[in-house]
This record gives sequence, C-alpha cells and structure tokens, in this order.
Amino acid sequence: MLYNVLAILTGFLLLIWSADRFVCGAAAVARNFNISPLVIGIIVVGFGTSAPEMLVSAIASLDGSPGLAVGNALGSNVTNIALVLGATALIKPLDVHSRILKKEMPVLLLAMLLALVLVLDKNLGRSDGLILITSLVVIMWWLIHQALRNREPDAMQVEYEHDLPAAMPMPRALFWLLLGLVVLLASSKLLVWGAVNIAVSFGVSELIIGLTIIAIGTSLPELAATVASALKNEHDIAIGNVVGSNLFNILAVFGIPGLLAPGKLDADVLTRDFPVVFALTLALVVMAYGIHKAGRINRIEGGILLLSFFAYQALLFHHVSGAHS
Repeated sequence: MLYNVLAILTGFLLLIWSADRFVCGAAAVARNFNISPLVIGIIVVGFGTSAPEMLVSAIASLDGSPGLAVGNALGSNVTNIALVLGATALIKPLDVHSRILKKEMPVLLLAMLLALVLVLDKNLGRSDGLILITSLVVIMWWLIHQALRNREPDAMQVEYEHDLPAAMPMPRALFWLLLGLVVLLASSKLLVWGAVNIAVSFGVSELIIGLTIIAIGTSLPELAATVASALKNEHDIAIGNVVGSNLFNILAVFGIPGLLAPGKLDADVLTRDFPVVFALTLALVVMAYGIHKAGRINRIEGGILLLSFFAYQALLFHHVSGAHS
C-alpha cells in the first residue's frame, strides 16, 4: 500500500512540474515562429494544462481501466469549476471582459450537451470518441478565426502578452518541450499504476478513484495557474484557463477512452456525475457571462461553488460507504 501511495504522490509532483515545463517550452517554440499570443494562449496553454488529464486518460484506457479515464474527465471539470474557480473567487473576485471568452463559455455548454447526447445509450464507442475529438478541432479553429478576425485587441490577448514566458532560444525551448512530454508520460503511467492498485485494494470502483484522487491531482496545474493569474489581475486568463481546460476535458479526455477502449459506461455516470458537471457548467456561464456588462464571479458565488465541490465529494463518499455496507 505504501508503494501505491508513494507512486501517486510522486506521479502528481512530476505531473505538475512536467506540465509547467511542457507549456513553457511549447509556448516558447510558438513565439519563435511569431504565432499570436492569443493563439498561443487558446491552443498551446489550453492543450498544455490539459495534457496531464489527456495522458492519464490514454494510459488508463490502454491499461484496461477506461472507468478511471471517464472519471478523470468528468471529475476534472467538477474540480476546475467548483474548487479552482470557487477558491480563486474567494481570494479575489473575477471580472470577465474578453469577447473571446464570452463566446467560449456557451460553446463549453454546447460541448457538454453533445457529450451527453452521445452517451445517452450508456455506451462510449469509437464513433462517439471520434465525434468529440473532431468537435474539439473544429471549435479551436473557430475560436482562433474569431480571435484573429477582430482588429481591436481582446482583453485576454493583452493579458496573454504580459503573461506568456519570455523569449527563449529554440534549442532550449525544444529541450523543455520534449523533456516535459517524456516526464508527463512517465508520471502519468506511475499515477495510473498507483491509483488502480489502490482501487483494487479498497474495492472502490476505478470511476470513483478517477472522479476524486486523479481528478483533483491532475487539476492542480489549473489551480496554480488560475490563482496566480487572478493575483496578477489577469482575470480573463484565470477564467479562460478553466473554460479552455474543461473544453479539452469533455471533448478530448472524455473522447479518448471511446477511441482506445470503447464500451459500456457505469450507470452512475449518467445519473449522478453528468448532471453535476452540467449544472456546474451552466452555473459558470450564468455567473461569468454578463449581459451588456462585464461578467463577474464574486466571493459569494465563489463560496457557493466551493461548497458544491465539497457536497459532491460527500455524495461520492456516501456512495462508496453505501456500496460497502
């Protein structure tokens, strides 16, 4: 048991470090090719902060644990909205000014609806996975097109210009990009190994482990990035980190087990977990969108989000306790 716990803790630490190095190297490579800071932010940073979830999902699926991958995708979205944004808004209320972000939030809600419609048959198949991942590519293209079409600088673009890593020589950028990717792969494998062993030892479903331990751990990069952005008054990036990450989670991370390990979903995914993720996504859009004014997530709303996170964890704990009684 000790080895399993050490594997999970070591995997999390290496995952956080390697995700940061991967994003830093990828952003520097993109800058060296004179790619727009906003495009780097939407694509490179969005992909990079979701890389832990994607790799954990892929490795879990290939290792025959698709429930862990599904739990990771849905649990990460719950954690990002309820814990990450909730805690951040308690520390510093978040204002939304970015036009791009206001277009991205309803798209996230539509992506949730798409995923739900595809799995109403309680099956996550290869065609479902392909549709989800293709949708992500289309959405990213559309967001970039929208960003580059507007001549006036977007609020998020200004923030990204100040926030992206400084210029870096190409050899060093490629070094951090490749090293980050290699360590991401190794730490994801270590994390999945420890998590599956603990699930087996305690007789807990892999779905529950994915929704809790793995989801919280793989969301730590988002928590660090979001709090840091809020403290620097980069509110649009703070919320954009979560919205972008959740888009990748529901379309790519959730789609990966469909491609690599298609099969039936646990019944609780549709009756318990999807409704929670959808409700939190809707709450985020309502709180942060704003009609004819800047959207805002205040401290009271942040507190509500945070309480909902703990309530969901209590629900999962009750489910596990009930299953063992």
